[in-house]
Amino acid sequence: MNQPKATAAQRHARTLTTGQRILLRHLADRATAWVRAGRRDDLEGIAAILGCILRLVLLGAGAYGLWLLIRRWPGILWAAVPLWCWAAVRAIPEDGAEQAAQEESTEAQREQLHTLVRGLIGDRPGVHLSTLLDHIQKHGQGEGWSIATLRTRLPLLGVPVRKSVKVDKRVAYGVHRDDLPATSPTEATAEAA
Repeated sequence: MNQPKATAAQRHARTLTTGQRILLRHLADRATAWVRAGRRDDLEGIAAILGCILRLVLLGAGAYGLWLLIRRWPGILWAAVPLWCWAAVRAIPEDGAEQAAQEESTEAQREQLHTLVRGLIGDRPGVHLSTLLDHIQKHGQGEGWSIATLRTRLPLLGVPVRKSVKVDKRVAYGVHRDDLPATSPTEATAEAA
């Protein structure tokens, strides 16, 4: 099945999203390291973590102050949002193009999987993992996989798994139609073709 290529706007949005994830991870790691540095090894009990607690309170107060500032003067966002986007794009490492291409490939795989699951569900309430596994293996993939493998891999690709899905009077692990995310524009185009 041929997937249409992502438009320039979609590629830019993915780049921005990737950069924001990286930037948020860096900021969270730095804040965590700063809070952990407040622990005193020369003390015991609650006294040893008072520095961590104080630093957490300072971070919370800073976040609250920022929220108050934005509520008071929302025009600040006209400068803050472009700066945030610029920082997010700059947070992508030099090999970011390769990482963005890999994420785009993962996104395409996710969309193909969603389309496949929707096709197998058809007009029924869901599909059992055994049926999905049989289909995958008949098409030359998933060799050596088990239902347990699918149970762990599917949620990582955005396909929630239920313990009991009833299809044709049989109940087993499966994917229920209601749990699938909304169809993306790319999937809608692929399904229409």
